[in-house]
Amino acid sequence: MIGVFDSGIGGLTVVKALLEQVPGHDITYLGDTARTPYGSKSADTIIRYSINNTGFLLRKGARLIVIACNTASSYAFEAVREQYHLPVFEVIEPGARQAVERSRRLRIGVIGTRATIASGGYERAIKALRPEAKVVTAACPLLVPLVEEGWIRKAETAMIVRKYMHPLKTMQIDTLILGCTHYPVLRKVIQRKIGARVVLVDSANAIAQRVGHYFNTHPSDGPQNDRPGRLKIFVTDTADQFQRSARLILGRSVHIELADL
Repeated sequence: MIGVFDSGIGGLTVVKALLEQVPGHDITYLGDTARTPYGSKSADTIIRYSINNTGFLLRKGARLIVIACNTASSYAFEAVREQYHLPVFEVIEPGARQAVERSRRLRIGVIGTRATIASGGYERAIKALRPEAKVVTAACPLLVPLVEEGWIRKAETAMIVRKYMHPLKTMQIDTLILGCTHYPVLRKVIQRKIGARVVLVDSANAIAQRVGHYFNTHPSDGPQNDRPGRLKIFVTDTADQFQRSARLILGRSVHIELADL
């Protein structure tokens, strides 16, 4: 079973991509809605939360962990892997690799939470692949709360996105990494404000492809039957908005349970 966690609703974009990429696998998702957002927390706190979340998913039967949070991937990936000896996947490197492959002129923008941008994780990953790449980053701290509140089509959201995109447009980027799993929910408005010629890279799809490749090369770790995979969703705090947003992202109604962390 695949265990996936994020600070809130955004990681369901990764779940959606996994359902398409590895449809026969059971998935358990934990949205840490009681402690969201992670982007304003210290590195030590992010690591503690991530280890705590992973422990919960292991108790539910997970044998592989996907950190569907760019902030947690930036700070907690190594700590989680050292604490629990099992396959752990993060979103930074797959997203960086896909951006490098798709960029025409290696002028790559990255948007994310304050913590993700401050970590420099995407810059390091991109430069490791292509040292000559020009990387422009921008922290967008208001976007996660807007997604969590369900303000997807509000005029205020479009105005805020336009303000965040303006400096990136002036730098003439050709590729933009959506460096937070909440951001694909705002993909349409981001594309409008950054411009149609800029390629958007969704780290959710990138990491789902990486997990799919893992199971292709490790078939014994996959399901041993042909039934459809089951999805369970847990949150650390109840919220009606989570249910509505989950339906919007996944395209179906889901049952949500309260996590006993």
